[in-house]
Amino acid sequence: MLPASRYSSQAHRCIRALQTRQTEHAVPQLYTALQRRACSSLSVPRITTHYTIHSRDKDPRWEGIEMERFADEADVVIVGGGPAGLSAAIRLKQLANEHEKELRVCLVEKASQIGAHTLSGACLEPSALNELFPDWKERGAPLNTEVTEDVFSILTEKHRIPVPMLPGLPMQNHGNYIVRLGNFVRWLGEQAEELGVELYPGYAASEVLFHEDGSVKGIATNDVGIAKDGSPKDVFERGMELHAKVTLFGEGCHGHLAKQLYKQFNLRENCEPQTYAIGLKELWMIDEKKWRPGRVEHSVGWPLNRNTYGGSFLYHLNEGEPLVALGFVIGLDYSNPYLSPFREFQRWKHHPFVAPTLEGGNRIAYGARALNEGGFQSIPKLTFPGGLLIGCSPGFMNVPKIKGTHTAMKSGMLAAEAIFPQVVAEELDSETAGLHIPEYAENLKNSWVWKELRAVRNIRPSFHNYFGLYGGMVYTGIFYWILRGKEPWTLKHCGTDADQLKPAKDCTPIDYPKPDGKISFDLLSSVALSGTNHEGDQPAHLTLRDDGVPVARNLGIYDGPEQRFCPAGVYEYVPLETGDGMRLQINAQNCVHCKTCDIKDPSQNINWVVPEGGGGPAYNGM
Repeated sequence: MLPASRYSSQAHRCIRALQTRQTEHAVPQLYTALQRRACSSLSVPRITTHYTIHSRDKDPRWEGIEMERFADEADVVIVGGGPAGLSAAIRLKQLANEHEKELRVCLVEKASQIGAHTLSGACLEPSALNELFPDWKERGAPLNTEVTEDVFSILTEKHRIPVPMLPGLPMQNHGNYIVRLGNFVRWLGEQAEELGVELYPGYAASEVLFHEDGSVKGIATNDVGIAKDGSPKDVFERGMELHAKVTLFGEGCHGHLAKQLYKQFNLRENCEPQTYAIGLKELWMIDEKKWRPGRVEHSVGWPLNRNTYGGSFLYHLNEGEPLVALGFVIGLDYSNPYLSPFREFQRWKHHPFVAPTLEGGNRIAYGARALNEGGFQSIPKLTFPGGLLIGCSPGFMNVPKIKGTHTAMKSGMLAAEAIFPQVVAEELDSETAGLHIPEYAENLKNSWVWKELRAVRNIRPSFHNYFGLYGGMVYTGIFYWILRGKEPWTLKHCGTDADQLKPAKDCTPIDYPKPDGKISFDLLSSVALSGTNHEGDQPAHLTLRDDGVPVARNLGIYDGPEQRFCPAGVYEYVPLETGDGMRLQINAQNCVHCKTCDIKDPSQNINWVVPEGGGGPAYNGM
């Protein structure tokens, strides 16, 4: 992995901060004022100590602490070092070099190293890469495994039903490459650095800054040196600010700053609510006799019931050793609070069609992340004064393809092409201090990204029917394969994922088998393989808007679903020391930054914010 020092040599002269305003988070109106007062009046231990919930202005421990921040200026600031952010940065510098213009582009990334928080299947469609770097092979891009074999199956508990992979179906992978996306992102980082992009890994953007006219001014990184109880340590240091003519937000799925922007600029006014899935992944070293480089396997069906959306992947890599990447994706619109995505994944590995590949092998890595599944219907307004949304932050994933890297990259490139002429213009043509560039949205609507997402817009919501999986597959076969998405209607989603859970009393507990330690494993040994690490003495970044809600509502009504939907063991209900009740314990150090808790919490009481920069998983080519 790239040493952080390569990217942060200029950091000391770059990103320091001035004072800004905090975006306040209102408690969601999910229950009445009377119920809220009842929850708040309960004698519950204090869980949340983060300054986004408990203001430091009224805390005597913060009296006399220097809160001034220093600021630096750039032409363009990009939040997020994933495929979209790096593609935008690269394209901006390519254009600057072609036109012989000076352009300062700064990119901040919360992971300690570029690519360390990146996790995907991943089967990469190279269309956007071909446009960005037509000579990517000569440049040494780590695309080593071209797909040679495509297998799709419907699984029952004991058997497999093969499904023919007809030409034109979205799951067809001819011409695609199996990649370890973290390695690919790291390579993109190297290309960006060579072009002169300033990359700053280990800096978590925690706050959006605004001009007096309400337009986006830039971002601030989070403060460091705060103790777990919310008090300042001796080493406390204020965050840093980066101001820009325009700021690109490419934080990935369910970005913490994007959530603020949706509310600030009402960006979701004319679209469907976003819907999500959780993807869990492992890397295995298998018996070389079972290794079939270039083989791609996907399945739907068991162990999920027909009304739970999801499926699996198993990819055979060709990187000089018998590696396979395997994983399980489950739509977060499931209704049974007893469902555990992690344990469904472990159970799936024991299927007679899957287990033989893994027997005698060795698991070497584990991780998880959320995915956008709303598609075309859920794309928000993409531009606002001073900023743009790119990549998986607004959500450009092609759900039936299970691919979003190519569309994310293209969105970043289109953003760069819309931005460039305006940021280098001698006279800025803008009614606001932060540039508003609606041309980006228009360019996207005229691109192959829009055409591709519109064609598959009805596939995911078509699964919301009595027959579930099977009804959705029939719909896909008729209306996509024959009409290519040209049907004159657009189906709707069923609302937010958080609203789909049923009360525990209306559901049947799921009896999961115990892991055998050979093919299936327990949760904590899995998290250990993610390399996850956070500074222990800092406020938990899994914040609660009301500390009384978890026990009173989530445990009382839904039997504590956060214990099961979290893929890292962050949440657990434990007995009070007095022995007369339960309390929620948050093991924030385990967090793999998947954002599932923020999405699926039925009370919408959990607000994920960034921890100190550099914390989180340390994925090596996931």
